[in-house]
Amino acid sequence: MLDKMEERKPGKGGEKKRRHPDDDGLGGEKKRREGEDGEKKKDGGRKRLDAMSVGYFRRVGERLSEGFADDEEREMFVENVLLEVKGKASLVAMDQTGSITLQRLLPLSSPEQVGEVLTELGGESGSELKAVSCDRCGGHVVESAIRQASRWMESPQKEASEEEEEEESAGVLETQVLSLSQVVRENTEDFIKHAHGSYVVRTLLHVLAGCLGPPRTETRPGVKERNVAPQLTDFEIPTSFWYELKNLTETLMDNVNLSVTDVVASAVFQTMLTVCHRKRPKLCKQLLKRITEYLTSRSAAPGVSPLLVFLKDQTSSHLIEIIIQLSHKSLLCSLYKNHLKGHLVDLALHRIANFPIQRLIAASAKCKMFLKLFDELLEGAEAILAAGHMGVIVQMADSCAESEEKQDDMMKCLMGAFHCAEPGSRHTSCLPLFMSLLTYEVYYHSDTAEGGIDMQVPLSSICYHGSRLVQALARFKERSLLLNSLRSLTPADLLKLASDPSGSHVLQALITTSSDKGRGKILRRLEGQYVQMACSRLGSRVLEAIWNCASVNQRQSIAQELVPSENQLRSDQFARHIWPKFALSHFIQRRAHWQEIQTGESKKRKLFSDIIE
Repeated sequence: MLDKMEERKPGKGGEKKRRHPDDDGLGGEKKRREGEDGEKKKDGGRKRLDAMSVGYFRRVGERLSEGFADDEEREMFVENVLLEVKGKASLVAMDQTGSITLQRLLPLSSPEQVGEVLTELGGESGSELKAVSCDRCGGHVVESAIRQASRWMESPQKEASEEEEEEESAGVLETQVLSLSQVVRENTEDFIKHAHGSYVVRTLLHVLAGCLGPPRTETRPGVKERNVAPQLTDFEIPTSFWYELKNLTETLMDNVNLSVTDVVASAVFQTMLTVCHRKRPKLCKQLLKRITEYLTSRSAAPGVSPLLVFLKDQTSSHLIEIIIQLSHKSLLCSLYKNHLKGHLVDLALHRIANFPIQRLIAASAKCKMFLKLFDELLEGAEAILAAGHMGVIVQMADSCAESEEKQDDMMKCLMGAFHCAEPGSRHTSCLPLFMSLLTYEVYYHSDTAEGGIDMQVPLSSICYHGSRLVQALARFKERSLLLNSLRSLTPADLLKLASDPSGSHVLQALITTSSDKGRGKILRRLEGQYVQMACSRLGSRVLEAIWNCASVNQRQSIAQELVPSENQLRSDQFARHIWPKFALSHFIQRRAHWQEIQTGESKKRKLFSDIIE
């Protein structure tokens, strides 16, 4: 297999190139020497991988995409390719094609082979790892290599001699990871401020702590990254990693000043706190305390806490968000009491500081401090709404639902802010107003501040934060205002709500959290709309959620409405899934048996809900 590739290589990369007219008079001899050396010089004398080798590693990448028949074939292929890498690992790692190929090859290699690649990349003293790690392409290879340390214990039962060899091979990789950590400690500032080197440090922190997320990939132009925290996987670590993590964090803390001045370095400190919180809680507690002491000890204007300045800074605010999320109750209380009390509304109105305040509201939901924090923010709620910082308002509602405190005050505040508290006839308008984040006068195009409305206004302007707000309010103990407003909507509005990207979540939350009696009232308003809901991409999901929490009688009513439209449902791309899930063929042919099955499911669901409660 590899021999075939090698047979093609001279013909493609050697003989044809010797006849190329751009040889500058040196003919094939120059190309031959470059092919043997595996390198050429460009960009001011920097060594680059020659074209023939680039072509070889491109073909290796293509072969990796084809897969292997068995482990033996894969191991032989990996070994042969690594023989080609040997002697020019740095050149291969810092070449775009070579880097991509190595990143795919290292997960298929043994720990010993990965360790040998790292050994060559680091040179005799290991110091050359800095140049590779801070390279645009080489950094990815170093990350991929040290990630393989998570496999150091993955080996089947072997004989004694083979076990010793396996330990030794794992030890090579372990040694190289420790060597990299030492290089980072000796050049901390250069690493954590570097656009590419900082990612190597962040991956190193994960490896030393014993938890890994999915590998980092290059972001394609025009593709928006989803702001979702990656799922971490824990693994056992050698004892040496445990101690080295402590050493590395100590060195990083010597450069804590960079965490608030450099955006790249700040991300490293955020990673350090996150992995330590997961794997080393005591160490994390110490680090949180030290970073907080640093932030609060900087000089500022007389009588002004320096933390207020850092909260409004683009770089340091992200670090403070992580600190708030991971802090224990005593530290949170200290931050509020000594630095933030009396300033929450001002911070919530700031374009940057409002995000850490959202984290503070969420983190304090289970603390007594939440009551004081809520009362302070409530005074400026209308100003916060006017500023458009809906994340703060939504988080206040979320924390009220979680803590089961201040729910009446929150609802009263919102009713007043959206001008639907007085007169009482406006109460039924609260749901459209909350979902659209518009006041009564704006939504209904009314110039008068008093009186009700005589004409119905079609549901419109449902927005993301409005949906999030109502979903939080749906978890309140008292939901009668919302449910009455929902029942006042026309069937057409309910269908629009079910088919809207934001509104569908609202309808689902309100129906699924209602009692059987309250749910029945809403479902009666939906009668005649079930077929259209089933044929909608979002409405079909809402209908499934309704079905899962509906009583047997309610399911029977839904089924009776759907069955006459069998052909339409079976042919629709969304509704065709509804037919088998609701067992509607069974409903037509053996209704008594269908009802018996549904009754059994209903009893099971009720039993499990009682156990959970």
